[in-house]
Amino acid sequence: MGRGGQNVKRDEPERRCVATGETQPRAGLIRFVVGPGDLIVPDILGKLPGRGIWVSANREALDLAVKKRLFARGAKQAVNLPDDLVGQVEAQLAKRVIDGISLARKAGLAVCGFEKVKGWLLTEEARVLIQASDGSTRGKTKLRAPDGENRFIGCLSAEELGLAFGREHVIHGALAAGGLTKRVVEDASKLSGVRKMMNGEQVPGKV
Repeated sequence: MGRGGQNVKRDEPERRCVATGETQPRAGLIRFVVGPGDLIVPDILGKLPGRGIWVSANREALDLAVKKRLFARGAKQAVNLPDDLVGQVEAQLAKRVIDGISLARKAGLAVCGFEKVKGWLLTEEARVLIQASDGSTRGKTKLRAPDGENRFIGCLSAEELGLAFGREHVIHGALAAGGLTKRVVEDASKLSGVRKMMNGEQVPGKV
């Protein structure tokens, strides 16, 4: 398993992280490009034009790239860094995860609420368990994620999960099998890595 919680697949295109020097599949990295005014811009979708600068999807690598100004080395030119670059990455990843869960819900591939989630887990319809990072530990331990890798998402707050499900707050959610679920899991893995050292401590949960 590569950084950011991604499984290493030999047939996936690989890129080198400018911070760690490690080569790994693109699914475990975040792409940046040089935008107008030579400003470094996060390319979360990986579709912006320009030379890609890749950084491992974890907080330590991002902080190192900013501190050592390694983006200039990757771009092979002088660049400008926004003051809140890592914050931009986190916000964009969080929005993408929230939007992905919302799309899954509308497609009938996601449910929330303790009893509904419990039911999906019992019938094995749930492929991924989602729980709010700030939810009660006692309450969360009453549900067990399906067996296997990448079956748990715990990097969103109850308020963020609420946005995904159209409610004020959500503690428990679940995803069924499907292409949307794969996308959500990959994006949540990156977000988990970026948020790992927020407030000086690891965010509860894993992907």
